[in-house]
Amino acid sequence: MLGSAADKPAATPAASSAAAVQGFCPPITLRDGTAYYRTYAKGAKDDPTKVIYQASLADTTRSCARSETTLTITAMVQGRLVAGPEGKAGPVTLPIRVAVTDGDKVLYSELTQFPVTLADVAQATQFVFTKDVAVPGDLGGLVKVHIGFDEGPVKK
Repeated sequence: MLGSAADKPAATPAASSAAAVQGFCPPITLRDGTAYYRTYAKGAKDDPTKVIYQASLADTTRSCARSETTLTITAMVQGRLVAGPEGKAGPVTLPIRVAVTDGDKVLYSELTQFPVTLADVAQATQFVFTKDVAVPGDLGGLVKVHIGFDEGPVKK
């Protein structure tokens, strides 16, 4: 007789991990003025004919996992990089900041110099930026994740 399902041993459940899927996962926001980034040729700020490249951030998503003491947020944002009139194909570094706030309190803030390669000046390049952020697990309901371009302090 051919084997039946009753003859097969039951599958054993996978071992439980320390992290659990989190019911509350803070929303991601793109703050006003941080979803676009332009670089100009030297000394030509705000001259549209001297744009080297422009980048934009659009769609966001996140996932969360909680351990006993920590909430780990995996934040992702989709972006696009296009060359301007002065642009050239090659590597481009984009300054992307991720911050987590609980009301007015900053829980986390980090600036990442994110590398993107512009393959062809005639076509846009799509990219996805991903950052894992760990914050204390006992957060209130006002927690938000902010992602955006940040040029940092003005160089002198």
